[in-house]
Amino acid sequence: MTFATIKEVMESGKTVVFGHRGAKAYAPMNTIPAFELAYEQGAVGIELDVHRSKDGHPVIVHNFTIDETTNGEGLITDKTLDELKALDAGSWFSDAFKGVQIPTLDEVFESVGQKLLVNVEIKFEDRETDGVEQVVADCIRRHNMTERVIISSFNPYTLQRFHEIMPEVMTGFLYMANAATESIMEGYPHDARHPYHEMIDKAYMTWAKEQNYYVNTWTVNDPIRAKELQKLGVNVIVTDAPDVILGAISS
Repeated sequence: MTFATIKEVMESGKTVVFGHRGAKAYAPMNTIPAFELAYEQGAVGIELDVHRSKDGHPVIVHNFTIDETTNGEGLITDKTLDELKALDAGSWFSDAFKGVQIPTLDEVFESVGQKLLVNVEIKFEDRETDGVEQVVADCIRRHNMTERVIISSFNPYTLQRFHEIMPEVMTGFLYMANAATESIMEGYPHDARHPYHEMIDKAYMTWAKEQNYYVNTWTVNDPIRAKELQKLGVNVIVTDAPDVILGAISS
């Protein structure tokens, strides 16, 4: 199953699978090997996390520090790209991935951008920006990925800023139950809701359709739950194990 654009996926009436930070169950998250493996396993797209480096590059790491997934320490935003590239981002997962680097968003687009659709989660906590939205928008334009990405964030102000910079790109609001940011988001234009999967039932899907929202959910690793979500009409299931979930929803 292949799709040329994010819009095509959302309008297809099918439930598709995105690899969560790549095929995170089998390779170090948010690295090129994890993204390539998600493609090999049959995922339609990937979800990844982007920050702005100290010198203005879009870099792919989940947490706000590099401590958890590299041999370095400190905040990502305090490091230059050269400093981040000098780190080992694979050995924490397995010796087989020793020397794997933190990728930039440019490198991801170059590697898999024409094979996979991309859910770009912008990681930013503050109300005032450090410029990450512009950095991401510029990268999308450089690689002609406007129709192949959807931008998501837990931060409604980030989504609003990105929409103002690049309104032609789809956006999705990430949230969990009782999120204080949900009421803020009501006043901002966005295309999709990205709720935690336990929030989704028939009533939720009815509401989302009435509001004209697509529904993309995370992180679903249970095949039985994936099948339930498929029957409810969820658009995208984000999973650590694309092969497992594809097996479930294809049967």
